[in-house]
Amino acid sequence: MRVDATGTGNVARVIIVRPVTEAEHLAFLRGRSSASFLQTPAWGRVKAEWRRQSVGFFDGPPDDQRLAGVALVLYRHLPRTKRCLAYLPEGPVLDWDVADLAPWLDALATHAKSEGAFAVRIGPPVVTARWSAAQLKEGIADAGVRRLTDLAPAERDVTGAAVVSQLRELGWREQGADGGFAAGQPRYNFHLPLVDDDGKPLTEEQVLAGMNQQWRRNIKKAAKSGVVVSTSSTSDAGDATGDLEAFHELYVLTAQRDGFTPRGLAYFKTMLDALGSEDPGRIRLWLAHHEGDLVAATIAVRVGTHAWYSYGASSTEKRDVRGSNAIQWAMIQDALAAGAEVYDLRGITDTLDADDPHVGLLQFKVGTGGQAVAYAGEWDLPLNRPLYKAFMLYMERR
Repeated sequence: MRVDATGTGNVARVIIVRPVTEAEHLAFLRGRSSASFLQTPAWGRVKAEWRRQSVGFFDGPPDDQRLAGVALVLYRHLPRTKRCLAYLPEGPVLDWDVADLAPWLDALATHAKSEGAFAVRIGPPVVTARWSAAQLKEGIADAGVRRLTDLAPAERDVTGAAVVSQLRELGWREQGADGGFAAGQPRYNFHLPLVDDDGKPLTEEQVLAGMNQQWRRNIKKAAKSGVVVSTSSTSDAGDATGDLEAFHELYVLTAQRDGFTPRGLAYFKTMLDALGSEDPGRIRLWLAHHEGDLVAATIAVRVGTHAWYSYGASSTEKRDVRGSNAIQWAMIQDALAAGAEVYDLRGITDTLDADDPHVGLLQFKVGTGGQAVAYAGEWDLPLNRPLYKAFMLYMERR
């Protein structure tokens, strides 16, 4: 769909959003340093309960347009209707550092409406604030600090602030998240930078030096105890079947212990099949054994220079051999070797209350010496207000 990018009625330059092939989508992503794995074509195959579509943002004169952005759009239909929610998890993949987002987002909304969407939900992949590991440690120790937002960030991002301001002005609605966790993607994540302030890659020794003493001690203890970390190939998903079943068994036990609802084995098999077939280095299954016993297992994903710790599991027994630290260190080493610039330990809540059960996970991540980051969050644009209101009421009652 075409949107005038001049704001004057002059259509010498327009922005159009239209479907592209998965090959075109993937080629665009490979031309960038990175993008969220939730915006890869393969992720649409993982979310089989949604209708998937790759779209491109084309910019320029009508007879000479260039592909300037892409998105994976997931459509979820309302029961007994032809109307749907258009969802772009951690997307779209655009240059967000622009003075005027309106023509880009208007083009997206116009396309979504043509596909029967009653609303569009996006998750701009822009950071708004960062907090250092030292700040988080001090905040947890301070009884007067209960939330991450009680602390002044070590850094505020100008681009992130501009994006949030423009979204509000354009009528997009910010989606709240209790404690930082939402039905969609987490607003607060934990990043371990793998490059210095000048963009120069860090060495393993430098990353280790940035960790706290407990983390370094645990990594050494795991090695001394004989913990062996291995990675399972996903280029041929059949090779990983046995390892995946072992991961899932431990994952289910972890869910029972920690009180969350586990995903089924079929979900992870689809995830490994889809992402692994798109790019042999996209996804890996990691296993940590001690004397033949599986003590920790994880799934890692990488797109360009961004590496994610996506899912993890650990045994209740043999916690003293520190398998979780060993497997994280192996994944960090692998990310460094692959040229990644950030190792993403994914979502955290915004709690700094020492009595909150979630704070233990935060403390584990803080030990790496990384930083908490706040993203712009998820935003909705209603296209059909009555349907959108009914949808939001339905979600509140779930």
